[in-house]
Amino acid sequence: MIKINNKIELKSSEISETFARSSGAGGQHVNKVETKVELRFHAEKSSTFSGSVKGRLKKIAGRRWSHDGVIIITAEKYRSQSMNRHLARQKLINLIVQALEVPKSRLKTKPSVAIKARRARDKVKRSEVKLLRSRVTVD
Repeated sequence: MIKINNKIELKSSEISETFARSSGAGGQHVNKVETKVELRFHAEKSSTFSGSVKGRLKKIAGRRWSHDGVIIITAEKYRSQSMNRHLARQKLINLIVQALEVPKSRLKTKPSVAIKARRARDKVKRSEVKLLRSRVTVD
């Protein structure tokens, strides 16, 4: 069970973790120990979240969201498997917390009178500049 907040907990059946050898520096240790963590959260099949939250989660997750509706998070920052495991879980929690926040709806605004006046003035100026470019006819 992963606790997201006071009301939401993820079931263990919705999450799977695999471990692999991490890349980067570390010498013999990194070549022998599987410290990289790949956490998979089956978001599409999860009954914990509504459709709108899943939609926002898909948008926030981006390319971490697979075709199967699984969020794949990897962590290999630390040399310790337990620290990487904690980091991966924290990344998932942060993603979900972001998706739970309902975005504010945009309020339509009208351009102010001053803006409309400036736009009209600029339009007149521009037309005068273009008129000056035209050929002059001598009578």
